[in-house]
Amino acid sequence: MQDVSVLRNQIFDELAVGDVASIERTLTAQDAQLFALQSGGFEPPNADPKSDMSLQFQGVVAHSMWAASLFSGILGTRLPGLGSIYRRQNLQFLQPIRIGDSLRVTVKILRLDPTDLGVVLDCQCVNQDGVVVIEGEAEITATREHIVVDRTALPEVRLLTSAKAGSKALIDYARPLGPIRIAVVHPCDALSLSAALDAHKAGLIEPVLVAPAARLHAIAAEAALDLTSLSIVDVPHSHAAAAQAVKMAAQGEVQALMKGSLHTDELMAAVLTSSAGLRTKRRVSHCFLMQTPFYPRPFIITDAAINIAPSLLDKADIIRNAIDLAHVIGVERPRVAILAAVETINPSMPATLEAAALCKMADRGQISGAVLDGPLALDNAVSPAAAKIKGIRSEVAGQADVLVVPDLESGNMLAKQIEYMGDAASAGIVIGAKVPIVLTSRADSREARISSCAIAVMLASYYGNSPP
Repeated sequence: MQDVSVLRNQIFDELAVGDVASIERTLTAQDAQLFALQSGGFEPPNADPKSDMSLQFQGVVAHSMWAASLFSGILGTRLPGLGSIYRRQNLQFLQPIRIGDSLRVTVKILRLDPTDLGVVLDCQCVNQDGVVVIEGEAEITATREHIVVDRTALPEVRLLTSAKAGSKALIDYARPLGPIRIAVVHPCDALSLSAALDAHKAGLIEPVLVAPAARLHAIAAEAALDLTSLSIVDVPHSHAAAAQAVKMAAQGEVQALMKGSLHTDELMAAVLTSSAGLRTKRRVSHCFLMQTPFYPRPFIITDAAINIAPSLLDKADIIRNAIDLAHVIGVERPRVAILAAVETINPSMPATLEAAALCKMADRGQISGAVLDGPLALDNAVSPAAAKIKGIRSEVAGQADVLVVPDLESGNMLAKQIEYMGDAASAGIVIGAKVPIVLTSRADSREARISSCAIAVMLASYYGNSPP
């Protein structure tokens, strides 16, 4: 049996005409960005799929030399391997290569020259449709020296992007949809009141402040905030504020709710009262939309704020709500990772059994609009390297868009760890009611509160066409 812990070459005398080696790779946006960074070329126009160049090539194209470099990887590690010296490479680029293409790159020995240890190889790159995109020849010098080295794992490379830039992009996307009328429930501290004013100034919301008017004016005066242009609904206390705001939402006077300084359970109790008129057939759940410099795309964590110990059917609704949010923010086919402590089914760990059942529900169409996999441990869900090491083959593993946690405790800890230790930007929203509910923490930043309002704008626009 071959020792996979070491890398061995093939010396010239072991080579034969017809020997073949292949590798397969799928081109990701990050691959293209890294190649552009290293080569000094341009970044593919993936930021604007409607650009002239993207339309010309019917999709987002990337550097063809990225694929060509894969030939070098085969020659240097597989056939003949270590000790090979490049002499010449002649390639024809027949078709553009697009983000998402799965490529099979193959080299085959055509000629051997013992006088100078020369090896000529046919080179071919074929995409997932069986179309040859690159073909040509390579010429190298092999060696008669056996070389054996320990195989080492390459480091996982991640592009660092500004989380705040992601928040700005979210706000810029939502602003053209127009401001929504939102009931801000009991914003009786400077932080929640100023957050409503900031979102108003950003062009996202038309706030209706539902709170004791005298207390609002006192807070505004102390914090030098101007309330003259805002609507105020005077109520005696926080319980009345929650009830009045919910009533306004049920009657269509506002398109969303925003938590102020009252407790979450106080607001949600008013929302979930059967007589309030805001419940739907779905379980209400919370989604954190997060972006960290250490992960290449925004992602959703759910549920980390509402459902303490959700049942299997609760989790199905939690997933459906997250899929809806993913669609609203532009992820057409979100990859949903159902998290557990391990990636194997263990009868002693109910989260693993529920993950498997949820995936089967998706297979049978009970959960639609996404691709699901689970159980997955967190590392397998977000790290391609970890998934590969553990032999997990999945459309979701290593590139999840949605992380479904087993319970509120694990989800809340995960979200806060990523925010405080992973320098993440976050926004929070409650889905499953007839209107979106901006649910922020007293510790949330100004950016988090405004970003949450941006999501509410997008959801309200979506609900206008597809009522929940």
